[in-house]
Amino acid sequence: MKGFKEFLLRGNVVDMAVGIVIGAAFGTVIASFVKDLMTPFIAAVVRAPDFSKIAFTLNGSKFMIGNFLNGLISFVLIAAVVYFGIVLPVNKLVERAKGPVVPTTRPCSECLSEIPLAARRCAHCTSPVAPVAS
Repeated sequence: MKGFKEFLLRGNVVDMAVGIVIGAAFGTVIASFVKDLMTPFIAAVVRAPDFSKIAFTLNGSKFMIGNFLNGLISFVLIAAVVYFGIVLPVNKLVERAKGPVVPTTRPCSECLSEIPLAARRCAHCTSPVAPVAS
């Protein structure tokens, strides 16, 4: 039981469990957003948000194209909401938090290969180069 307890209390297992619970709750919020806000908006614009009645029959088999279209539209809307509402803002915040990128290399003036800023000789063509103060 001690090993099982250590396994459960490991940070990554607890983090994963919290992530799954938050993800499930967030999925419900996004599904509600699409169903309750986006679908009526589409209805107001195109006047036909429900494609479930579109179907055709071939040799006695009914192909429900409309249900597939509803699922596809729902997927695209959820993906757009997740991307523009979460991924894009989080990427901007992470980019802002990192600050400016400080270069650690420069091109050699002879062979144009990348060399460290403080190098006095190129490792590729062995030509002497002036070091750059960091």
